Amino acid sequence: MAKTDTKGSKRPQKARRRAQLNVPSAVAHVKATFNNTIIAITDPSGRVITWSSAGKVNFSGSRKSSAFAATVAAQDCGKAAQAMGVKEVEVSLKGPGAGRESAVRGLQSTGLQITSIRDVTPVRHNGCRSRKRRRV
Repeated sequence: MAKTDTKGSKRPQKARRRAQLNVPSAVAHVKATFNNTIIAITDPSGRVITWSSAGKVNFSGSRKSSAFAATVAAQDCGKAAQAMGVKEVEVSLKGPGAGRESAVRGLQSTGLQITSIRDVTPVRHNGCRSRKRRRV
């Protein structure tokens, strides 16, 4: 007699709506790489409230790495954070990309109060070998 498999039934899942948070102060993590800029706004304990990136706001290819794309992504993230009740942010910048300062300006332009700016770019002490030099 064959067993019927009841485990793992495919039931359509509803999209969960995130509960309306009311976080007055938050931390904005800006990761600026050479190819993209990613902004995540978290509460002080580290849970993500909202996030955005240059790719999420419809920039593609080499335009994702531009400073303007970082500004637009930061404005998108800042508006969503204000809807959650965020009033002031601490900014932590990571990476060498073009969108570092412009992301901070984009957050400021949405009306968020920036309390501090930290640079948390990991600096290696002769760790892994670097990428090979690009020859054009």
